[in-house]
Amino acid sequence: MYCYQCQETAAGKGCTVKGVCGKTEEVANLQDLLMYLMKGVSHLSVRLRKKGEEMPEVNKFITDGLFMTITNANFDKQRFVKKIEEAFRVCEKLKNRLAELGVTDALCNFKGLDWKDRTPEEMEEKAKSVGILSTQNEDIRSLRELLTYGIKGLAAYAEHAANLGFEETEIYAFMQEGLVATTNDHLSADELTGLVLKCGSMGVKVMALLDKANTSTFGNPEITKVNIGVRNNPAILISGHDLRDLQDLLEQTEGTGVDVYTHSEMLPAHYYPAFKKFSHFAGNYGNAWWKQTEEFETFNGPILFTTNCLVPPRSNATYSDRVYTTGSAGFAGFPHIANRVNGNPKDFSQIIEHAKKCKAPTEIEKGEIIGGFAHAQVFALADKVVDAVKSGAIRKFFVMAGCDGRMKNREYYTQFAEKLPNDTVILTAGCAKYRYNKLPLGDIGGIPRVLDAGQCNDSYSLVVIALKLKEIFQLNDVNDLPIAYNIGWYEQKAVIVLLALLSLGVKNIHLGTTLPAFLSPNVAKILVETFGIAGIGTVDEDLKLFLG
Repeated sequence: MYCYQCQETAAGKGCTVKGVCGKTEEVANLQDLLMYLMKGVSHLSVRLRKKGEEMPEVNKFITDGLFMTITNANFDKQRFVKKIEEAFRVCEKLKNRLAELGVTDALCNFKGLDWKDRTPEEMEEKAKSVGILSTQNEDIRSLRELLTYGIKGLAAYAEHAANLGFEETEIYAFMQEGLVATTNDHLSADELTGLVLKCGSMGVKVMALLDKANTSTFGNPEITKVNIGVRNNPAILISGHDLRDLQDLLEQTEGTGVDVYTHSEMLPAHYYPAFKKFSHFAGNYGNAWWKQTEEFETFNGPILFTTNCLVPPRSNATYSDRVYTTGSAGFAGFPHIANRVNGNPKDFSQIIEHAKKCKAPTEIEKGEIIGGFAHAQVFALADKVVDAVKSGAIRKFFVMAGCDGRMKNREYYTQFAEKLPNDTVILTAGCAKYRYNKLPLGDIGGIPRVLDAGQCNDSYSLVVIALKLKEIFQLNDVNDLPIAYNIGWYEQKAVIVLLALLSLGVKNIHLGTTLPAFLSPNVAKILVETFGIAGIGTVDEDLKLFLG
């Protein structure tokens, strides 16, 4: 295996024996094979689209397959075998339809879908020849992978929007065209760089689409205090990112005596008005994704993973028989709840009945945390914010969005937040906030010093806020705002957020805790020289740099 798509990749270079995430060599290779086959399916789909036809089944297959390969999403070998088998079925449908339209050379540039022996053993053998290192040129490989990881991020957000009934063909078309481009040996580094930036533009579109899907369905997030203690009822803990899954679960648990708590990136669900009507929506339990191996022990009830951020349990874990997966998530031995059929709710009866037999969660902390500062809410406070900036009460905003991780050097972000002067405000989204959202940082004239916009995809809100401030202050360039970017990244959804910011012209972003291993020295140099991308140093050095 060879994998270097996440920030914690082995030695900062690449995982070659087993993923730091817990992914086995078998699963890693099957993921590589699935990626390879999705590129072949995309060749066919692009040709069909040129004939004026769209096949929704293909769009769903590609989107789901990409999401399954994101870090910490799916560790289940059999699910990947089934997905690979599905690739060939989808391929046959595409080829047959193209033949009906008179196209017989749709795979002239891609010969990967014509092999016949498809046993699991043959799949694993084939996978060894189609992985990342099959691209020999280091810079081309780097750009291809940067584009691929951006597309994976697009797929994650597109799937969440689609689950709420919001789709845009343009986004699916780019995902598939981008996958095809990674197989084109005739594209130059400059052409691939252009596609990477276009991927960022599509990132803005998909996050806007998901924002519309969420707010149209559940209302605009509101300033909300979320309880982090517990009640004395049996409960289900929901993790991941999918709000439609939460909606189904809340509706089906209502009146059962079972409470529902959010975990990690599901915390921002509490900010939406539609979910506040459920009296059994109890609060948030625990912290960022990487602490789950200890916090799930004390929750006592079943846990539902809706997407990525699953950590394989330790061999002595007592909660392994209480974990369920759905959607893109998977782990061998965990019951998997089937997808919706024709838009109908998922059936969560099994996990609900399980919860009724469990004792209430053990309390691990008390108090409340405040959030709900997405763009609509911040716009409602715009006059107050602008006055604070003009008066000097707020000197600078720090965008500290992105991901958290388990490495000790992530303490940098806690220390950075603690040392920020009292006239600065943190704008955050994603699980990076768990490094500082429980610190007593106070407020500035009633404006909390940590403004949490929501999940990682809600980084879109931070972009909208910045553009609005640019308009209010009548500036020509978003980079002239008193905003600094000190972002933590971990996986591919953070990659698309970064590319989205770059596509909007945001410069001088500091990215930590380490720069991506998939950036070759030459590609990294381009990002540094063109966009001012930089890593992080010590807290004191960076504060001096940011604050002058």
